Amino acid sequence: MDIVGDRRFLEIPGNKLHELPPLLVHTNPHVKRLDKVVGMASEMVQSEDLLAEASMTDPLSELNVERRTMDLAINLVEQYLSFVATWHWGDGILEWIRQCEATFQFTRELQNVLRPDVWPHAGRSSFVTLLSDKAVNTDGIQLEKAVGMRLTFRQPPPISCFSNQFLFYLNSTVASTAYDTWAHLAPDPISSLPPERFTFQVVAM
Repeated sequence: MDIVGDRRFLEIPGNKLHELPPLLVHTNPHVKRLDKVVGMASEMVQSEDLLAEASMTDPLSELNVERRTMDLAINLVEQYLSFVATWHWGDGILEWIRQCEATFQFTRELQNVLRPDVWPHAGRSSFVTLLSDKAVNTDGIQLEKAVGMRLTFRQPPPISCFSNQFLFYLNSTVASTAYDTWAHLAPDPISSLPPERFTFQVVAM
């Protein structure tokens, strides 16, 4: 096992560059009936009293409230679409890890690198670290947050299942906590995979 700074790296026999399966990611996830999503967001704004009640005798105030309601609804939709995009990255990463495990299992030099475990293997966070080490372009999506979202939700729920607090403030905290909890379930030390020994492609779908 190689130690570089505070990082431990697994020793891979030989000097061969191993090709891993491609990472397939839905980078533009489709949301059915976007108009319906906006309508749900608007109902959320109204039902959760996000705006101070306007005087119904003042038409300008009423118009202002309607405009602000729509602005908040659109903001909620943007937060929701960001959540869906993040979830799809996490879904792609977990499926990629499964494919990588199969590659390790059937590659002689890699067969003994991974400890057998029950899925989802907490020790497989080393694959997430490998993605970071390889500087994978995620268009600003945090890898740990993406995996945390996928660990939390098997499927992305509709916007009506969320509170505005979750979409505005809590989703990042929930995702980070889920990832950290998962990653630290494995016994120490969790060793990194040497990035110079692996290659793979990222395919946007």
